[in-house]
Amino acid sequence: MRLKGVRRSSNIEDRRRSGGARAGGIGGIGLLIILVIGYFAGVDVTPLLQGGGTTQGQSSAPLSAEEQAAAEFSARVLATIEDVWTQVFRDQLGAQYEAPVVVLFSGVTASPCGNASGATGPFYCPLDEKAYLDTDFFAYMNRALGAGGDFAAAYVIAHEVAHHVQNELGILPEVNRLRQQASQVQANALTVRLELQADCLAGVWARAVGGLLEPGDLDEALNAARRIGDDYLQRRAGQVPQPHTFTHGTSAQRQGWFARGYEAGDITACDTFSVQDL
Repeated sequence: MRLKGVRRSSNIEDRRRSGGARAGGIGGIGLLIILVIGYFAGVDVTPLLQGGGTTQGQSSAPLSAEEQAAAEFSARVLATIEDVWTQVFRDQLGAQYEAPVVVLFSGVTASPCGNASGATGPFYCPLDEKAYLDTDFFAYMNRALGAGGDFAAAYVIAHEVAHHVQNELGILPEVNRLRQQASQVQANALTVRLELQADCLAGVWARAVGGLLEPGDLDEALNAARRIGDDYLQRRAGQVPQPHTFTHGTSAQRQGWFARGYEAGDITACDTFSVQDL
Protein backbone atom coordinates (compact mmCIF):
# COMPACT_ATOMS: atom_id res chain seq x y z
CA MET A 1 0.00 0.00 0.00
CA ARG A 2 1.46 3.35 -1.02
CA LEU A 3 1.27 5.54 2.08
CA LYS A 4 4.09 7.97 1.37
CA GLY A 5 2.68 11.46 1.51
CA VAL A 6 -0.52 10.32 3.23
CA ARG A 7 -1.30 12.36 6.34
CA ARG A 8 -1.21 10.83 9.81
CA SER A 9 -4.48 10.67 11.70
CA SER A 10 -4.51 12.47 15.02
CA ASN A 11 -7.09 9.98 16.35
CA ILE A 12 -4.43 7.62 17.70
CA GLU A 13 -4.06 6.92 21.41
CA ASP A 14 -0.76 5.10 21.97
CA ARG A 15 -0.72 3.29 25.32
CA ARG A 16 2.25 1.06 24.62
CA ARG A 17 4.45 3.07 26.98
CA SER A 18 1.79 4.86 29.02
CA GLY A 19 1.21 2.54 31.95
CA GLY A 20 -1.73 0.50 30.66
CA ALA A 21 -2.57 -2.81 32.27
CA ARG A 22 -0.12 -5.53 31.36
CA ALA A 23 -0.26 -9.24 31.89
CA GLY A 24 2.05 -10.76 34.42
CA GLY A 25 3.59 -14.21 34.37
CA ILE A 26 3.36 -14.78 30.60
CA GLY A 27 5.51 -12.86 28.17
CA GLY A 28 3.85 -10.42 25.80
CA ILE A 29 4.18 -12.47 22.61
CA GLY A 30 3.35 -15.70 24.44
CA LEU A 31 0.26 -14.10 25.94
CA LEU A 32 -0.81 -12.79 22.56
CA ILE A 33 -0.50 -16.20 20.92
CA ILE A 34 -2.47 -17.92 23.67
CA LEU A 35 -5.23 -15.32 23.66
CA VAL A 36 -5.58 -15.02 19.89
CA ILE A 37 -5.75 -18.78 19.47
CA GLY A 38 -8.39 -18.87 22.17
CA TYR A 39 -10.42 -16.18 20.46
CA PHE A 40 -10.29 -17.58 16.96
CA ALA A 41 -10.57 -21.26 17.89
CA GLY A 42 -13.37 -20.77 20.40
CA VAL A 43 -11.24 -22.21 23.22
CA ASP A 44 -11.55 -20.98 26.80
CA VAL A 45 -8.01 -19.93 27.72
CA THR A 46 -8.90 -18.61 31.17
CA PRO A 47 -7.19 -21.51 32.99
CA LEU A 48 -3.95 -20.69 31.20
CA LEU A 49 -4.09 -17.11 32.42
CA GLN A 50 -5.21 -17.61 36.03
CA GLY A 51 -2.51 -16.69 38.46
CA GLY A 52 -0.80 -14.43 35.98
CA GLY A 53 -2.88 -11.39 36.86
CA THR A 54 -2.33 -7.94 35.48
CA THR A 55 -0.16 -5.16 36.72
CA GLN A 56 -0.23 -1.46 36.26
CA GLY A 57 3.04 0.14 35.40
CA GLN A 58 4.88 2.26 32.92
CA SER A 59 7.67 0.80 30.84
CA SER A 60 10.76 2.96 30.59
CA ALA A 61 12.01 1.19 27.48
CA PRO A 62 11.70 3.28 24.34
CA LEU A 63 9.56 2.04 21.49
CA SER A 64 11.51 -0.10 19.04
CA ALA A 65 11.84 0.89 15.40
CA GLU A 66 9.32 -1.83 14.56
CA GLU A 67 6.83 -0.50 17.11
CA GLN A 68 7.28 3.05 15.82
CA ALA A 69 6.73 1.85 12.27
CA ALA A 70 3.54 0.04 13.32
CA ALA A 71 2.17 3.24 14.86
CA GLU A 72 3.12 5.28 11.79
CA PHE A 73 1.48 2.74 9.51
CA SER A 74 -1.69 2.58 11.62
CA ALA A 75 -1.99 6.38 11.75
CA ARG A 76 -1.67 6.74 7.98
CA VAL A 77 -4.09 3.89 7.24
CA LEU A 78 -6.55 5.39 9.72
CA ALA A 79 -6.32 8.72 7.91
CA THR A 80 -7.38 7.07 4.64
CA ILE A 81 -10.27 5.39 6.43
CA GLU A 82 -11.40 8.70 7.92
CA ASP A 83 -11.30 10.40 4.52
CA VAL A 84 -13.25 7.60 2.85
CA TRP A 85 -16.05 7.43 5.40
CA THR A 86 -16.35 11.19 5.60
CA GLN A 87 -16.96 11.20 1.86
CA VAL A 88 -19.23 8.14 1.83
CA PHE A 89 -21.42 9.49 4.61
CA ARG A 90 -21.68 12.83 2.83
CA ASP A 91 -22.23 11.54 -0.71
CA GLN A 92 -24.18 8.32 -0.12
CA LEU A 93 -26.05 9.05 3.11
CA GLY A 94 -26.22 12.84 3.34
CA ALA A 95 -24.81 12.57 6.86
CA GLN A 96 -21.75 13.61 8.83
CA TYR A 97 -19.20 11.04 9.89
CA GLU A 98 -17.63 11.22 13.34
CA ALA A 99 -14.31 9.36 13.35
CA PRO A 100 -13.32 7.02 16.20
CA VAL A 101 -10.07 6.86 18.13
CA VAL A 102 -7.79 3.84 17.66
CA VAL A 103 -5.99 2.73 20.82
CA LEU A 104 -2.61 1.07 20.29
CA PHE A 105 -1.54 -1.14 23.18
CA SER A 106 0.82 -3.96 24.04
CA GLY A 107 -0.36 -7.10 25.82
CA VAL A 108 -3.42 -5.97 27.79
CA THR A 109 -5.12 -2.66 28.45
CA ALA A 110 -8.40 -1.55 29.98
CA SER A 111 -11.52 -0.53 28.10
CA PRO A 112 -15.13 0.14 29.15
CA CYS A 113 -16.04 -3.10 27.37
CA GLY A 114 -13.56 -5.08 29.49
CA ASN A 115 -9.86 -5.71 29.20
CA ALA A 116 -8.59 -5.34 25.65
CA SER A 117 -6.25 -8.15 24.67
CA GLY A 118 -5.58 -10.79 22.08
CA ALA A 119 -8.41 -12.75 23.71
CA THR A 120 -10.81 -10.46 21.92
CA GLY A 121 -8.55 -9.81 18.96
CA PRO A 122 -8.51 -6.24 17.66
CA PHE A 123 -11.96 -5.00 18.61
CA TYR A 124 -14.27 -2.01 18.75
CA CYS A 125 -15.88 -0.83 21.99
CA PRO A 126 -19.10 1.14 21.38
CA LEU A 127 -19.12 2.43 24.97
CA ASP A 128 -16.17 4.74 24.33
CA GLU A 129 -16.29 4.57 20.52
CA LYS A 130 -12.68 3.41 20.30
CA ALA A 131 -11.05 0.57 18.39
CA TYR A 132 -8.38 -1.38 20.27
CA LEU A 133 -5.37 -2.83 18.50
CA ASP A 134 -2.30 -4.64 19.78
CA THR A 135 0.15 -3.93 16.97
CA ASP A 136 1.92 -7.24 17.69
CA PHE A 137 -1.15 -8.78 16.08
CA PHE A 138 0.21 -7.82 12.66
CA ALA A 139 3.32 -9.90 13.28
CA TYR A 140 1.19 -12.76 14.59
CA MET A 141 -0.96 -12.69 11.46
CA ASN A 142 2.15 -13.00 9.34
CA ARG A 143 4.05 -15.54 11.42
CA ALA A 144 1.34 -17.86 12.75
CA LEU A 145 -1.62 -17.39 10.42
CA GLY A 146 0.24 -16.90 7.14
CA ALA A 147 -1.67 -13.68 6.53
CA GLY A 148 1.16 -11.22 6.05
CA GLY A 149 1.46 -8.05 4.03
CA ASP A 150 0.75 -4.42 4.74
CA PHE A 151 -2.67 -4.48 3.13
CA ALA A 152 -3.70 -7.48 5.24
CA ALA A 153 -2.89 -5.34 8.29
CA ALA A 154 -4.74 -2.37 6.79
CA TYR A 155 -7.78 -4.61 6.23
CA VAL A 156 -7.81 -5.46 9.95
CA ILE A 157 -7.87 -1.76 10.87
CA ALA A 158 -10.56 -1.03 8.28
CA HIS A 159 -12.67 -3.92 9.58
CA GLU A 160 -12.58 -2.64 13.16
CA VAL A 161 -13.40 0.93 12.13
CA ALA A 162 -16.28 -0.54 10.10
CA HIS A 163 -17.84 -1.52 13.43
CA HIS A 164 -17.76 2.17 14.33
CA VAL A 165 -19.52 2.88 11.04
CA GLN A 166 -22.17 0.36 12.09
CA ASN A 167 -22.45 2.13 15.42
CA GLU A 168 -22.85 5.50 13.73
CA LEU A 169 -25.63 4.05 11.56
CA GLY A 170 -27.47 2.53 14.53
CA ILE A 171 -26.86 -1.02 13.32
CA LEU A 172 -24.56 -2.10 16.13
CA PRO A 173 -26.84 -1.09 19.04
CA GLU A 174 -29.83 -2.73 17.35
CA VAL A 175 -27.96 -5.99 16.82
CA ASN A 176 -26.74 -5.90 20.41
CA ARG A 177 -30.35 -5.48 21.56
CA LEU A 178 -31.48 -8.44 19.49
CA ARG A 179 -28.59 -10.59 20.69
CA GLN A 180 -29.57 -10.02 24.31
CA GLN A 181 -33.03 -11.44 23.57
CA ALA A 182 -31.82 -14.41 21.53
CA SER A 183 -30.48 -17.88 22.24
CA GLN A 184 -26.73 -18.43 21.99
CA VAL A 185 -27.04 -19.97 18.53
CA GLN A 186 -29.25 -17.12 17.31
CA ALA A 187 -26.92 -14.54 18.85
CA ASN A 188 -23.95 -16.16 17.08
CA ALA A 189 -25.84 -16.00 13.77
CA LEU A 190 -26.51 -12.29 14.26
CA THR A 191 -22.86 -11.71 15.11
CA VAL A 192 -21.78 -13.45 11.91
CA ARG A 193 -23.95 -11.07 9.88
CA LEU A 194 -22.50 -8.11 11.78
CA GLU A 195 -18.93 -9.25 11.13
CA LEU A 196 -19.53 -10.00 7.45
CA GLN A 197 -21.05 -6.55 7.03
CA ALA A 198 -17.87 -5.10 8.54
CA ASP A 199 -15.86 -7.10 5.99
CA CYS A 200 -18.02 -5.67 3.22
CA LEU A 201 -17.57 -2.12 4.53
CA ALA A 202 -13.82 -2.72 4.60
CA GLY A 203 -14.17 -3.63 0.93
CA VAL A 204 -15.94 -0.33 0.25
CA TRP A 205 -12.96 1.43 1.82
CA ALA A 206 -10.51 -0.64 -0.24
CA ARG A 207 -12.29 0.36 -3.45
CA ALA A 208 -12.13 4.04 -2.49
CA VAL A 209 -8.36 3.92 -1.84
CA GLY A 210 -7.64 2.03 -5.04
CA GLY A 211 -5.10 4.60 -6.12
CA LEU A 212 -2.93 3.68 -3.15
CA LEU A 213 -2.95 -0.05 -3.84
CA GLU A 214 0.04 -1.95 -5.11
CA PRO A 215 0.04 -5.23 -7.06
CA GLY A 216 -0.92 -8.05 -4.73
CA ASP A 217 -2.60 -5.89 -2.10
CA LEU A 218 -6.10 -7.23 -2.73
CA ASP A 219 -4.76 -10.77 -2.62
CA GLU A 220 -3.26 -10.01 0.79
CA ALA A 221 -6.63 -8.86 2.13
CA LEU A 222 -8.49 -11.83 0.67
CA ASN A 223 -5.88 -14.22 2.04
CA ALA A 224 -6.26 -12.64 5.48
CA ALA A 225 -10.04 -12.98 5.25
CA ARG A 226 -9.62 -16.66 4.40
CA ARG A 227 -7.24 -17.38 7.25
CA ILE A 228 -9.44 -15.79 9.89
CA GLY A 229 -12.61 -17.55 8.79
CA ASP A 230 -14.22 -19.57 11.58
CA ASP A 231 -14.11 -22.85 9.68
CA TYR A 232 -10.44 -22.43 8.76
CA LEU A 233 -9.43 -21.58 12.32
CA GLN A 234 -11.40 -24.41 13.87
CA ARG A 235 -9.80 -26.89 11.47
CA ARG A 236 -6.41 -25.39 12.25
CA ALA A 237 -7.08 -26.01 15.93
CA GLY A 238 -7.81 -29.68 15.17
CA GLN A 239 -11.57 -29.29 15.47
CA VAL A 240 -14.38 -30.24 13.15
CA PRO A 241 -16.02 -26.94 12.12
CA GLN A 242 -19.20 -26.29 14.10
CA PRO A 243 -21.30 -23.71 12.19
CA HIS A 244 -23.56 -23.00 15.16
CA THR A 245 -20.51 -21.70 17.06
CA PHE A 246 -19.31 -19.40 14.27
CA THR A 247 -19.13 -15.71 15.17
CA HIS A 248 -17.32 -14.24 12.16
CA GLY A 249 -18.28 -16.36 9.17
CA THR A 250 -16.53 -18.91 7.02
CA SER A 251 -13.46 -18.12 4.97
CA ALA A 252 -15.55 -18.11 1.79
CA GLN A 253 -18.12 -15.77 3.33
CA ARG A 254 -15.52 -13.33 4.62
CA GLN A 255 -13.76 -13.23 1.26
CA GLY A 256 -17.06 -12.95 -0.58
CA TRP A 257 -18.42 -10.02 1.41
CA PHE A 258 -15.14 -8.13 1.28
CA ALA A 259 -15.13 -8.62 -2.48
CA ARG A 260 -18.77 -7.50 -2.72
CA GLY A 261 -17.98 -4.23 -0.97
CA TYR A 262 -14.91 -3.70 -3.11
CA GLU A 263 -16.75 -4.35 -6.37
CA ALA A 264 -19.72 -2.15 -5.49
CA GLY A 265 -17.99 0.68 -3.65
CA ASP A 266 -21.42 1.40 -2.18
CA ILE A 267 -22.52 1.06 1.41
CA THR A 268 -25.94 -0.25 0.35
CA ALA A 269 -24.29 -3.38 -1.07
CA CYS A 270 -23.36 -4.41 2.47
CA ASP A 271 -26.79 -5.26 3.88
CA THR A 272 -26.02 -8.71 5.26
CA PHE A 273 -29.21 -8.67 7.31
CA SER A 274 -31.63 -8.73 4.38
CA VAL A 275 -30.21 -11.72 2.54
CA GLN A 276 -31.04 -15.33 3.34
CA ASP A 277 -27.89 -16.92 1.92
CA LEU A 278 -24.65 -15.41 3.20
